[in-house]
Amino acid sequence: MRNQTYHKHFMHPFFFFITSVFVLESFTTTTSLSWSRMQPPTSLGNHTSNSKCSNKERQALLHFKSFTRYDFFGLLTTWTFDEANDCCYWSGVTCNNHSRVTSLDLAGGFVGGEISPSLLNLSYLNYLDLSDNSFLGTIPEFIGSMTQLRYLYLGWNDFTGIIPVELGNLTNLQELLLEDLISCTIENLDWLSRLSHLDNLVMSGTSLARVDNWVNVILSLKRLSALGLDGCDLSRVLQPYSYSYVNSSFSSSIVALSLTENNLDSSMYHWLSLLTSNALEELDVSGNKLDGIPGYLGNLCSLTSLFISGNSMPINLHDFLSNLSGCTSVTSQYLEATYSQFQGSLSDHIQNFSSLKVLQLSNNQLNGTMSEKVWQLPKLRTLDVSSNFLKGSISENIVESNILNVNLSNNSLEGAPLDAPMSNISNVEQLDLNLSSNNFYGRIPNAPSSLEILDLSKNKLSGEIFFLCQIVDGSLSSLDLSHNLFTGQIPDCLWHFKELKVLSLGYNNLSGRLPASTKLLINLEVLYLYNNSFSGKLPFYLKNLTKLTFLNLGANEFSGYVPGWIGERLSRFYALVLTSNKFIGTIPSQLCQLAYLQILDLSMNKLHGAIPSCLNNITSMVQDGFAVNQNVHYFNFSGGEYVDHCMIKWQGSLREFGSTLDLVKIINLSSNNLTGKIPDELNDLHNLVALDLSMNALVGEIPPNIGMMKQLLILDLSRNNLSGRIPSSMSHMTLLNYLNVSYNNLSGRIPSGTQLQSFAPSSYTGNGELCGLPVSKYCPGDKELEVPPVTGESVDDGEDRDDLRIWVYIGAVTGFAIGFWIVCIALLVKPSGRRAFFHLMDSLENWVYVKVMVLIAKLLRIAHP
Repeated sequence: MRNQTYHKHFMHPFFFFITSVFVLESFTTTTSLSWSRMQPPTSLGNHTSNSKCSNKERQALLHFKSFTRYDFFGLLTTWTFDEANDCCYWSGVTCNNHSRVTSLDLAGGFVGGEISPSLLNLSYLNYLDLSDNSFLGTIPEFIGSMTQLRYLYLGWNDFTGIIPVELGNLTNLQELLLEDLISCTIENLDWLSRLSHLDNLVMSGTSLARVDNWVNVILSLKRLSALGLDGCDLSRVLQPYSYSYVNSSFSSSIVALSLTENNLDSSMYHWLSLLTSNALEELDVSGNKLDGIPGYLGNLCSLTSLFISGNSMPINLHDFLSNLSGCTSVTSQYLEATYSQFQGSLSDHIQNFSSLKVLQLSNNQLNGTMSEKVWQLPKLRTLDVSSNFLKGSISENIVESNILNVNLSNNSLEGAPLDAPMSNISNVEQLDLNLSSNNFYGRIPNAPSSLEILDLSKNKLSGEIFFLCQIVDGSLSSLDLSHNLFTGQIPDCLWHFKELKVLSLGYNNLSGRLPASTKLLINLEVLYLYNNSFSGKLPFYLKNLTKLTFLNLGANEFSGYVPGWIGERLSRFYALVLTSNKFIGTIPSQLCQLAYLQILDLSMNKLHGAIPSCLNNITSMVQDGFAVNQNVHYFNFSGGEYVDHCMIKWQGSLREFGSTLDLVKIINLSSNNLTGKIPDELNDLHNLVALDLSMNALVGEIPPNIGMMKQLLILDLSRNNLSGRIPSSMSHMTLLNYLNVSYNNLSGRIPSGTQLQSFAPSSYTGNGELCGLPVSKYCPGDKELEVPPVTGESVDDGEDRDDLRIWVYIGAVTGFAIGFWIVCIALLVKPSGRRAFFHLMDSLENWVYVKVMVLIAKLLRIAHP
């Protein structure tokens, strides 16, 4: 997977690709493009002059600062009026040995405001980077007068208007980056042709729809080696180039070319041929509508990297590889075609790509068997063909390969995945192997000793797991064998795994006690044993695993007391799940010391005694903004991933939460023998999302101030011995989406005029003294519980109300969808927000579910006032 980090340091005469296209399963395609830049001139550490910067330049910088409206990170705090403070040592400022300001670098400082014309007084300035900020207004025309500039970066700002043609006066420019100026327009590009020294040009995110003959302008830049025109509406250009202008003897100098997200079809190849030559090394045409590639791309003898991910048109992989079978097949090192519509099989044509290092074909429609030739590629280091429809078994030729990262997950592969020859792999120092979600079956007698990541989850593997004792190199960091048919005990050889962070063995038939060697897993962060038959008391030595943050031992046969040392020694916990076991005794008050805890599930045990009143000491459930999501594990490798996941009782049924666990804050103490009152201190848990105390023997009244828990979506107090009235404060719980107080001894009127009437009568059943809507029992003094008819109501009013309800739903959902996609489209074009946004989008499935349920509840209340 290509690095998407924003690079500042120049590592090569031209930029190295840093662009990726990901089509999320639930959402859409996104591209994130970053470019390496020339490093600012001589650093401050090399500034040896005894003189200070001139007063003219000092005042120019202070005037620039006065035009800014905010400085979020305090980047300009060192810019002071103190004359003893040499401006050559101000943040972002670099001077030459003569104390003249030559560089101003404020990139990513979150500085906002306008750009002061005082910059014109920095007459030696040759490097200006104001990118990734919030500068406003139009790009100043006066920048065109700063003729000493060689590097100008203005991208990722909030500029509006026309990009000034005066930039064409900067004839010394070598790099010009204007990416993500989505509120700017370009009427023509003729001014670019005057920048004869230009080496690196990025205008991604700015529409060129009105710019005819833009290809001719690009061809006039004889030194241009890097060109980025992602998301520039190139498909809307009526005349990309002029035939009469093109010189047949011309050869493009472009080394790296990115044209992603332009809605281009195969007609682009007419003008793409003019921009490509044997100088081209990197080509990215991802996020378009291409139905194939032309044969001339197969004759580019310097092309090392080709990216065509997120392509929405079907492409036959066999034909695709055939068209690259010229010298390109010999030079290609990186081939990425993920989240696209590639069809067919991975044929023997792959053997022609002898220099290939990375082959990523995940999330396509590939079928059939995979050619054994892929294992014979001598330089291949990463193979990702996950999420396709591949069949067959893994060839024994894998043992002859150098592959370090293999992801074959989410296919229909079968057979024994780690047969005897696999143990003979000796030329691989570290191996990441992801074979999850296939049809592999049988026992695993052997395993490579060099494994760093092994994921065999969601298969049909059986037998015991003694093969773990063969992994002796000590480099294993993640082991996921969950959702299989493994039996027996965990072998007592875990001392090999001192680097292990994730041990996931849930959903198997494993049994016995935890082995003593577990105490040596000193770096373990995740222990997931859910739904097995493990037994015995929790070993005391687990307290030494101080890096544990996620412990899920639910649905087993563990017994004994819930140990207090969990709260005293394992302070990093954010999830403690002990549900469906045989624990006895009281809930230890030491659990209240787990400040980061956001999932506490002790349900379905034999616990007794009172609910600890100190639960309001769990900071993450009390304080707003108390971030714990840094504890949620998300490991990427070879296009695969491991995320924490947990079965949680949600609205009365079990639901599995994965990468959204950081959004869930829940306490479930149901199905025990707890007694006493519900502590008033629980009212302080302002961030709690779900509270389940059902099926206990709790007495007393519901805390009168329970309405303080305003984030609560789920409240289940059913099947206890609670008495008294339902507190009126519950009217403040406006997000409450699921309520169950059935089978208690509650009495009195259900508070009216609140959302409490929107819940089904079954939420209140078994409380004989409750009265008022929505139950059928009248309260004393009530009149007939019916809504008086509206004057002039016709027999069709019932249908009218149904129609009204339907249109309420349609209007709300339509408005939600339009607003949602407006935001999404804006972010698709804006890389600065796109990077963070689509990482978050990948973890929003359950969050959306929760919010939709809340929305539906509110709509129901509107439709049934």
